[in-house]
Amino acid sequence: MSTDTPAAVAGPGTAYKLLLSCPAGLPRSRVSVKFDPSFDRIPHPDSSLEESIDEIWNQRLQGNPSLYSGTKFRYGGHASHHNDEPNQEYSVSLHLGLTDYRTFVGTNLSPLWENFLVPSEDDSVCCQHMSNPLGNGAIVETSDEKFIVLQRSNNVGESPGYYVFPGGHSEPEEVGILAHQNDVEDVGRLIERVSDEMFDGIIREVVEETGVPASSLTAPIFIGVSRRELNVRPAAFFFIRCTADSSTVTELYSRAQDGYESTKLYAVSAEELREMRQRLPGCHQGGFALYELMRNAEKKL
Repeated sequence: MSTDTPAAVAGPGTAYKLLLSCPAGLPRSRVSVKFDPSFDRIPHPDSSLEESIDEIWNQRLQGNPSLYSGTKFRYGGHASHHNDEPNQEYSVSLHLGLTDYRTFVGTNLSPLWENFLVPSEDDSVCCQHMSNPLGNGAIVETSDEKFIVLQRSNNVGESPGYYVFPGGHSEPEEVGILAHQNDVEDVGRLIERVSDEMFDGIIREVVEETGVPASSLTAPIFIGVSRRELNVRPAAFFFIRCTADSSTVTELYSRAQDGYESTKLYAVSAEELREMRQRLPGCHQGGFALYELMRNAEKKL
């Protein structure tokens, strides 16, 4: 496993950094969550910068009154844990707090986003004033060895027109979380629910965005966390096999629940995907880099 791996990629919206790489690929049993208020965003000491969050949100609301400031999991870093057994298996703990869409729009998506950053090599310190909701993405490989890529609609708020992997966010509300819990007796069960949502959430996103039933998808394998350099947007990536072939997936896409977020589904070979990668946003380029690191590690076995 490697962390903070730099990656030089041209283009303001396509540059990325790998915050966590797990080339062995980790199943659900080896990925846990530390969910705590200490991983929430820290307000910026500049009061005018803090006030700009509401100003930008209100401007967006005027243009689109249907916007909703839903609760999101905030990425606050990670820790790795090694055991002493000969195969040297390791596990990963994701550090998560809470944030919301309003704060995301007012920090990460703000024209002033760079002003919220703290000069530091430590990513959690550098981004301590950012909303940084943890997105997710899936590298989905069909039974005929094609990869599923969506072209985003020009009407979406982030990366309009770009190619992306299926994904979105794991949702706190899916596991009944609207705020941090003070009841110590519930903390253990709460953390277990959050850990499960990291894996359940990506299956849900793939099903909703592609129309492929969950029964056709294998258990997700966690491969790491990528960050788009433009507005420091983090996303967790997973590898999933699909038992359906690419023609079946293309047919199912026409009935996808969230098809309005994208305009077309492509089923492409690995070589074709490499040629398309410059039209992936940075966090998704990083997702493909994580997949290639996993494949290269498999070849060395």
